[in-house]
Amino acid sequence: MLIMLRHGRTEANAQGLLQGRIDPPLDDLGVQQAAAAAAWLGPVDRVIASPLQRAQQTAGAFGVAVETDERFIELNYGEWEGRPVRDVPAETWQTWRSDLDFRPPSGETLNELGTRVRTALDELVAQAERSNIVVVSHVSPIKAAVAWALDVTDQATWRTRLGQAAICQIGINAGVPQLIEFNTTAHLKDVG
Repeated sequence: MLIMLRHGRTEANAQGLLQGRIDPPLDDLGVQQAAAAAAWLGPVDRVIASPLQRAQQTAGAFGVAVETDERFIELNYGEWEGRPVRDVPAETWQTWRSDLDFRPPSGETLNELGTRVRTALDELVAQAERSNIVVVSHVSPIKAAVAWALDVTDQATWRTRLGQAAICQIGINAGVPQLIEFNTTAHLKDVG
């Protein structure tokens, strides 16, 4: 099983900022969310995380060695990182939604993100068929993982929403990924 876990909340999340590659730590609620997710999922065989500290801290809640994989880092929003989401004009969002090769100024396209995430996931398929692997990442890479599991383009990511510390599970059957669970947050009902 591939268990995709979004990191817990940061202060930038609470403020509605595009984080991308900026590297804030979890806030107090985010630490609680990480602990709740790790307790809910129980013992796992392997934990992999984005190099950003919010993902590393969330992964650390599992109490096992954390492997770092750069391919699970968040989308590079370029010059928009650290800006409020509401400051990106509506026309720009519309262009972005219709063009997977749209690039934020000095940033990364969704096609580029999708390619790196799919490559990383393809390498995990054989092991994930027989063991439980947690990948702690961010909104855009996890949405790309869901598109990979469903065998659809990354255009589908615009029609999904993923909460903080949400769990998505992708089963592997005869080498084929299958989406089992998306955006589960039941483990957070008593948090915060």
